[in-house]
Amino acid sequence: MDSLNPESPIVAAPPITSSPRVWKFWGTTFWGLAVFAAMFLGQIAVVGWFMFKQGGPLDQGSFGEAVRIVVSRGVTISLSVITGLPAVAIALWIAIRIKGAGFADYLALRGFSWANFGIGVVALFVLVMAWDAVSRATGREVEPGFMGDVLKTARADGALWLLVIAFCVAAPITEEFFARGFLYRGWSESFLRVPGAIILSSLVWTGLHLQYNWYFLGEVFSIGLLLGYLRYRSNSTWLTIILHGLNNLGAVVQTILLTSS
Repeated sequence: MDSLNPESPIVAAPPITSSPRVWKFWGTTFWGLAVFAAMFLGQIAVVGWFMFKQGGPLDQGSFGEAVRIVVSRGVTISLSVITGLPAVAIALWIAIRIKGAGFADYLALRGFSWANFGIGVVALFVLVMAWDAVSRATGREVEPGFMGDVLKTARADGALWLLVIAFCVAAPITEEFFARGFLYRGWSESFLRVPGAIILSSLVWTGLHLQYNWYFLGEVFSIGLLLGYLRYRSNSTWLTIILHGLNNLGAVVQTILLTSS
């Protein structure tokens, strides 16, 4: 009966607190740089392997030319994109594991509705067609020269199928895990909130495509904003991965048609 004794009042248990399970702005930024470094190392390893396979002594001039030839080949680029995927996945797993969170939950690898998929497909189609229309109206090339060059060398090496896997499967998974998965998740729960996270993650994602000129970088950034909004709307990174893959597939098919004519 001590609980009825005013001299022995019931003391409420203190609330159980736990450390946040999401990296905030600076943590996400730091680990983002680490993930980018892992991606770079995973990709440059392929270039190094091809250079080693080439063999033979090289002076400074011939070495630079050899590197240029190697990195311009479609098979090299395709393999480097593919090897970047496990490197990024491992780095992200380490960052997320340190927080004690689940990999799939942290990156929002969950299902999505057909409605959101339909909205995404239509919005992406309209956006890309608008950029293509502006390209034609201003006399610009519809597809960047980089894509055409890579496709031609991949076709010459009999590696067109490898390029499709790299651009339409590996690249979307790698980049969406990184940008709309990890960066958006942490930055959206910081002082940036959702709008700032969408903009900043889109800028970072655009920075991964510096092989393009400023016009196509503008298109990439606008697509990033759309994918960021869809990530927020659907709470699913799988949706942005699939839409990203469809966009890349459309670009590859378009480039094949343009370079075949």
